[in-house]
Amino acid sequence: MLVSFVDNGVERAGYLFDDGVAALRAIDRGLPATMLELVQAGRLDEAVRMAKAYRGAKVPLASVKLLPPLPRPGKIVCFGLNYVDHAAESGFDKPEYPSIFMRSSTSLAAPGGALTRPQVSVKFDYEGELVAVIGRRGRHISMENAAGFVCAYSCFNDGSVRDFQLRTTQWTIGKNFDSTGAFGPGLVAASDLPPLARGLRLQTRINGAVMQSANTDDMIFPVAEAIAIVSQAMTLEPGDILVLGTPSGVGQSRNPPVFLKHGDVVEVDIEQIGVLRNQVVDEERLDALQEVA
Repeated sequence: MLVSFVDNGVERAGYLFDDGVAALRAIDRGLPATMLELVQAGRLDEAVRMAKAYRGAKVPLASVKLLPPLPRPGKIVCFGLNYVDHAAESGFDKPEYPSIFMRSSTSLAAPGGALTRPQVSVKFDYEGELVAVIGRRGRHISMENAAGFVCAYSCFNDGSVRDFQLRTTQWTIGKNFDSTGAFGPGLVAASDLPPLARGLRLQTRINGAVMQSANTDDMIFPVAEAIAIVSQAMTLEPGDILVLGTPSGVGQSRNPPVFLKHGDVVEVDIEQIGVLRNQVVDEERLDALQEVA
């Protein structure tokens, strides 16, 4: 898969192999240096093809600091209540129109890094989700044409600070605390997955225990419909991401509730895409972070 990482203090795009990471510029000097540049240039599939044929040197993964695949996406458009069972456990009827909210890039957390539990709350929740990465510019995109606007997919943990989320009718504040939305571990080309990422198993685990288990076919507004709906309002551009909602099993709806605590390891596992793994760290203890491999 394609990943973003830090190389001597500089953001780079690379390809993750079984035995390490190679920067795209090491694979071919003509490739863009960063993931956003790669997506904006429409060269993601080309980079994947080159990487699969690459036999050169790699850097061991243990010596690399991964970043969110797109550290600063153009837009982070999120869907709430996009699985029937999750809507029900949250006390809502099946929606006729999606609940849509935005995230900021400062809310993103890197794969393997700290998922930060803010010091002002003990109601920090998990939400495993599929991400669709936009690869072409478009407005008023039809469902029939939507697949052609997605270049890649990834995993997301839409970490939610529930008491702040529910203080207002808008969910923005509870969804935008710093380093609460984990994104990664990398991007898998849409061409390497079933069309529109259909039929993929999604699991969220805490310390190895399965908390959420569903299939991307269970979404109320699947990828094509989500793109069509969002593009009625705003122009989608290369490097934008759609975060497509979580299934049932979130912590606030359990009896008793299960909220994340310092030291918990959360994994979002989507079939054929990968495992996004993060350790929960209390905000006031960030200096003691030991990253999860």
